[in-house]
Amino acid sequence: MSTLFMPFTLAGRTLHNRVAMAPMTRSRAPHDIADETIALYYAQRATAGLIVSEGTPISREGQGYLFNPGIFSPAQIAGWRLTTESVHALGGSIFAQIWHVGRVSHASIQENGRPPVSGTSKLAKGATAFGYDEAGKPGFVEAHEPRALSTDEVARVVGDFAQAAANAVEAGFDGVEIHGANGYLLEQFLNPEVNDRTDRYAADKMDNRLRFALEVVDAVVARIGRERVGIRISPYGKLFDMPHYADMDETYTALVATLGTRGIAYVHVMDQSGYSMSDTQGEPKANSLADRLTRLLAAFRRDLPQTAIILAGGMTKARAEALLADGTIDLAAFGQPFIANPDLVARLRHDWPLAMPDRDTYYGGGIAGFADYPAYRPAAD
Repeated sequence: MSTLFMPFTLAGRTLHNRVAMAPMTRSRAPHDIADETIALYYAQRATAGLIVSEGTPISREGQGYLFNPGIFSPAQIAGWRLTTESVHALGGSIFAQIWHVGRVSHASIQENGRPPVSGTSKLAKGATAFGYDEAGKPGFVEAHEPRALSTDEVARVVGDFAQAAANAVEAGFDGVEIHGANGYLLEQFLNPEVNDRTDRYAADKMDNRLRFALEVVDAVVARIGRERVGIRISPYGKLFDMPHYADMDETYTALVATLGTRGIAYVHVMDQSGYSMSDTQGEPKANSLADRLTRLLAAFRRDLPQTAIILAGGMTKARAEALLADGTIDLAAFGQPFIANPDLVARLRHDWPLAMPDRDTYYGGGIAGFADYPAYRPAAD
């Protein structure tokens, strides 16, 4: 049997296979509370070894999308409980991705129309949030200029992450994934081209740049235990005005090496390197970002002796099997293929064709394009 479909022990928890469902924002919670439709959506996909929920904001301040189920109020905790109970009833495991978007937000989403907050006051040029336009209609709108968090406020946000993690466990999640990728708040501190601070989180020294991410990890571990904690990172990502910088590789190597000393459950890497395979050798093109990511993953493997590695981004069955076979990763995460294929694990196992999702229904709306995709029905012999 392919390694992809074999069980895996993740920080003491047995997963039925090594297929992970990657987090995907779908904006299907009218009151920012997970409901029966959201529970159905995740239950349909519970054959994945591990589900990572859509990003769930740790606070109103951390929200960048309308109709996004949060994890900071009693009603939201209760709402998510139906999802976690449904997934567990089907034998699945589910982590909540806890999220603060930082500057990638809009005043129409924030309480009393306040500007978003970030580690910086720099505008995320070209970035969009899912908020209300000038006519009061929901849609993608340009991110507002943020206000930089004071040093004391940073400590408060660290506390918000820890509280959100505790809330997630109360809601029945098996653990949490700290969202440190895709240009959101943690990365706004990590990136020296964005971080213009002058305090203990300033970009002038590596330790200072890493400080916020590590404080969040440590606070969450202290609250719910390291075996329940993962983190997502995206080396080479440029989403939401995140420029590349000279010591990217050194930054992520240092971050992951330090995470390795914490012994958390996993590090989830989002591949935004522009990965492509050559026609002949099946190897990343030399000197490309994909080639650099290959070397970075090898360093992560060395520095994470007790921590699993998950890789997402452009994942295919063949690529997953190759990376699992050589020990580069422990779990392979699939994102968009899960949208139209709730039975993705079975389709991959049997090499059944994959359905294509309707991109017009990715964000907002009801059950259509969300929880109405059928399972595959093989033709009768």
